[in-house]
Amino acid sequence: MISRFQVVPAAYVLCCRDGAEGTEVLLQLRANTGYRDGYWACAAAGHVEAGESVLAAAIREAAEELGIAIAPADLVPLTAMHRTHGNGRPIDERVDFFFTCRTFTGTPRTMEPEKSAGLGWYPLADLPEPVVPHELAVLQALRTGTVPPVLTHGFTT
Repeated sequence: MISRFQVVPAAYVLCCRDGAEGTEVLLQLRANTGYRDGYWACAAAGHVEAGESVLAAAIREAAEELGIAIAPADLVPLTAMHRTHGNGRPIDERVDFFFTCRTFTGTPRTMEPEKSAGLGWYPLADLPEPVVPHELAVLQALRTGTVPPVLTHGFTT
């Protein structure tokens, strides 16, 4: 049997709104997760589960992490990112699907306080530090209006 290369899919929801300084994005400060704790990250993100579409995953993660409901039509595809940590570990080979969302039901709040040390709206032009590096690349591209359909991260070429 041939062993095929595999990637772990994830969905990211960039909740956005208009603010005094331009577009603002909702970020969450990671804590007690074992990955980039102490870094700001998209407020809703997570793995796509077996049998689940990436849209369903994005909606589920927003409900689980923020307590908001999102209609599938309100998820706007932003970019896909193929990334690696370059360490050969299968868990570190990823394909991430980023969506923006400006319309949702409910008020975003921390639903998993054991995994979050903060939640807040930040202007794209003035993000807190540090931000998870691959997510920062997407946020910077969104700020400048130069988001390509596909990004890569962690590859040498």
